[in-house]
Amino acid sequence: MSTLTIALASLGGVVLACIVAHGAWAARKAGPKRAAMQPTPNELREPVMDAVGGDAGAISTSDLPDALPERRPNKRVVQRLDALIDSIATLTLEAPIGGCVAIPHLPPTRRAGGKPFLIEGLNSETGEWEFPSASQRYGEFQAGVQLANRTGALNEIEYSEFVQKIQVFADAIGAFAQFPDMLETVASARELDNFAGQHDAQLAVHLQARAAAWSVGYIQQHAGRHGFVPGVVPGRLVLPAGVEGAPPVLTLTFDSQAALADDPNLSAVRDVTLSFDVPQTEPTGQPFVAWQASAQALSLGMDASIVDDNGRALSGEGFAAIGNELGQLYATLEGRDLAAGSAAARRLFS
Repeated sequence: MSTLTIALASLGGVVLACIVAHGAWAARKAGPKRAAMQPTPNELREPVMDAVGGDAGAISTSDLPDALPERRPNKRVVQRLDALIDSIATLTLEAPIGGCVAIPHLPPTRRAGGKPFLIEGLNSETGEWEFPSASQRYGEFQAGVQLANRTGALNEIEYSEFVQKIQVFADAIGAFAQFPDMLETVASARELDNFAGQHDAQLAVHLQARAAAWSVGYIQQHAGRHGFVPGVVPGRLVLPAGVEGAPPVLTLTFDSQAALADDPNLSAVRDVTLSFDVPQTEPTGQPFVAWQASAQALSLGMDASIVDDNGRALSGEGFAAIGNELGQLYATLEGRDLAAGSAAARRLFS
């Protein structure tokens, strides 16, 4: 083989290698942005709430933007009956009974239609209302069904179901049950539902990719730098609250199908939504500041535009206007004894 033939063959091999390399580079450039490194499994997860408050995890806030407030786990949220949002029935006894006697007769479910209800006992020793405990004795019980939630107002059918379930419980423990008037209860439920409907708010902005789309890992990596942890469903990341049993401060959501893909790194995502639930979140934790700061930090890190639901760019002035309206909403809720983040507000706006 001549020297010229060898040279041409070598040149051809180099050209072919360049073509292959360029094709791979172009394909990678055209695909979604990937994380700098594969994210390591994170033990922190979105807390799952149970009927009495549930469990919650805490996170380190050392990587949050300076404007975000520090959050520390310092108390546990426990649901309690509240005459403001519950229709309460009284169950009187001739003599105290042990919780071990009452507990087996509690209704198997704590819902009447779409409305939750609770049963409490008056502890004979402490004089406090509490969820029945087998080791305690109770001289009286009370049961309350929630008047309204985000599914609507308590209706006659739901109230009747509540009465039926509580009457069965009362008969089983030998208690005399007295229930509020149905018509008055339903009227109160409609009034409360009307108020809640006029003062409910969930603020959200969209982060839209300016150039290349993002892979799922890329989104997770950038959100993780600002304290977000995996949610309970695919396509959801949350910034946990510092209070056990409380809802997350912020949520970051994107296409769940992308998160469920066989190879999430090949799924192209161009839009994520950053939101917070106003009535569910305490103002003292400065969720609005966290929302705005997280949006700005993520937009810079991910090369994204911040837009509203109509696709309009949201500026600093736009955030300020939202903040002013939010302050008025906080005041209105507090004036109704339903301060944002309170136990009653979290139950009503759920």
